[in-house]
Amino acid sequence: MIAHHFTIDVEEYFQVSAFASRVAPRQWRGFESRVEEQVDRLLDLLARHNVRATCFIVGWLAQRCREVVRSIARAGHEIGSHTWDHARVTLQTPAQFRRSIRRSKRVLEDLTGTSVVGFRAPSFSIVRGREWALDLLVEEGYRYDSSLFPVRRRGYGHAGGQPDPYWIERPGGRLAEIPPATLEVAGMRLPAAGGAYFRLLPYGVVRTALRQCDGRGVPGTFYIHTWEIDPAQPRFDVPWWTRARHYGGLDRTLPRLERLLSEFRFAPIAETLATLSAAPVVRRPFAALRESAA
Repeated sequence: MIAHHFTIDVEEYFQVSAFASRVAPRQWRGFESRVEEQVDRLLDLLARHNVRATCFIVGWLAQRCREVVRSIARAGHEIGSHTWDHARVTLQTPAQFRRSIRRSKRVLEDLTGTSVVGFRAPSFSIVRGREWALDLLVEEGYRYDSSLFPVRRRGYGHAGGQPDPYWIERPGGRLAEIPPATLEVAGMRLPAAGGAYFRLLPYGVVRTALRQCDGRGVPGTFYIHTWEIDPAQPRFDVPWWTRARHYGGLDRTLPRLERLLSEFRFAPIAETLATLSAAPVVRRPFAALRESAA
């Protein structure tokens, strides 16, 4: 049975990219923090299903809520970086991005005493033309990325990318790419990895995407945000389409997660990385990498 990846983007409800025009980082300290309770509920859920996850944590939050990070690590979950301040890569210069990933990595490693080798960009914002971010990840000591969403969608997406884990060869070295899960329908590749797709679309969309991964013999990557299990979070005055996407279906998230964790087996991305590391092939699907390693 394939072990898929259960990943959590650990961030505060007020750090969401869609709210950036309404909530500036300088205002963050004035908002109520709700992440501790959210993380406790998710850790309890994972423990009941005997699942270890990969948690991509915003560095600013980690520095402010240190015990949250330590509790995740004590529970046996993998820690990855979600940048320092949850800024989209598309809005940063290379120098700003380097400072962000270096600072977040250092804080997370100091808090947990373990090496941080995984990264996910906010809103999957390593898009076409921003591949320089991958070079900086290699240079700063990261071993894998989980940001290249192989879909064509307004705002994010790395159209033409591969749907299964693979190696990327960059001038400074190689980096494993662990893309979010997608759904193949009538020759089209659609996003189906979690988040709003999990809350707002029928449950069967994500389930079918993971079943397709099972059929290919590869791990699929599912993601959820900490704030997505919290219907009582404070609400911001945002346009109706943002409000519908962000607040819709929050009361369905936990019951659906219970179902998902009962139907599939999950493991941290680090376990897949160990398998990938045994294979020297570059830019080939995970199944081919596994075959060459054998």
